[in-house]
Amino acid sequence: MRTFLKTICQSIKHWYIPGIIGLVFVVFGLYLFSLPLATYLTLVMLFSLSFLFSGILEIFFSLQNRRYLEEWGWYLTGGLFSVLIGLILVAYPALSATLLPLVLGTAILVRSIQGLGFSFDLKSYGLKQWWHLGVLSIMGIVLSILVILNPLATGISLAMLLAFSFVVAGISAIVLSIQLKKLHSLPKRLSKELKEKIEDLREEYYEYIHKA
Repeated sequence: MRTFLKTICQSIKHWYIPGIIGLVFVVFGLYLFSLPLATYLTLVMLFSLSFLFSGILEIFFSLQNRRYLEEWGWYLTGGLFSVLIGLILVAYPALSATLLPLVLGTAILVRSIQGLGFSFDLKSYGLKQWWHLGVLSIMGIVLSILVILNPLATGISLAMLLAFSFVVAGISAIVLSIQLKKLHSLPKRLSKELKEKIEDLREEYYEYIHKA
């Protein structure tokens, strides 16, 4: 209720950022499909760049929407985590073939759990397609666990598994962006009278919970 009232009268900023991040992950996943035997150091470099890029954008998005999204802190945490993963891969490009899947699998797992949480947030906003993000996030969780549990997978099998994980994570981010666009445009479609009623309701709600 509180999250809904906080967002309904104010437009979410930069709703397209998760979509950009998702597109990067999808493109990278498709690249893994097309070149499953790419050199190890090339893959590490691409992994590090993708996480650094996505993490910086996530941090920017969360800070820009800290007044409009109740759960912006989770998005900030996810961005910081992605940057950390990127920095680890940059600092240790010769990370062992056993350890790399654990790091990447954990990163995708965190993003997928984050996406699952966002899907329930979308449900609280009343968006009917919230379950799309939920299903994709669950798929991402399953794939990331498979990556973590198969650290010794070699060659094509590991590359394909990571490719699926990145594509699913990317599509999830794009779906989230589409849903955020709907929330972004919603305040513009509300009449002035309705906005005033919602604002009065929000103030009444805050007064009630402060007295409780």
